[in-house]
Amino acid sequence: MSLKIPFALLLTLFTYPDVEERSWELKTNKEGIRIYLRPSADSPIKEIKVECALEATLSQVVTVLLDVNTTGQWVYATKSATLLKKVSPFELYYHSEIEIPWPASNRDFVAHMKVRQDPHTKVVTIDGPNVPDYVPQKEGVVRIQLGSGKWILTPVGNKVHIEYYLMADPGGSIPAWLVNLFATKGPMESFQGLKKHIKKPAYSKARLSFIVD
Repeated sequence: MSLKIPFALLLTLFTYPDVEERSWELKTNKEGIRIYLRPSADSPIKEIKVECALEATLSQVVTVLLDVNTTGQWVYATKSATLLKKVSPFELYYHSEIEIPWPASNRDFVAHMKVRQDPHTKVVTIDGPNVPDYVPQKEGVVRIQLGSGKWILTPVGNKVHIEYYLMADPGGSIPAWLVNLFATKGPMESFQGLKKHIKKPAYSKARLSFIVD
């Protein structure tokens, strides 16, 4: 059986430490993708950070991230991803269901994505907190209640340096050995997918009116 654990669950259970011990620990460094874990101050689930650099413009990266209907083409274990509401060109709500190996139930979440850019540094920040009550829950699917994601995009020459942060509690009962086993697999495969996905012709000439490249 092929086991798939999504971004929202790719975090390791741990014994709660003192705050001063919450430094990032590098777990994987492969193909220019670095994955770190650290204890969370708010949850018994570790936080995750991913860093990498893409040969792309800010507009290209932001366009891909806002193109939520194609998330399943590159984000590991995504069963579906659907745009719920486009508030503006730089703000939206979307729903995603993520596949979990039997006998556990699939998880889903609703994220509120909002893009902003610093006019001086050009650094782009995309916040994506969970809004669990935005749409009714599906029968047989566990709604992720606690979670928040953030992208920080920094232009460096002809590349964009990416920092991705995730804190999420999957809820329900997920075996610790299963979470631990796939603690870096999902993020690695997702960012490998992102590197390929952003090269598709649909994004080659992406330009956004609210982003200065």
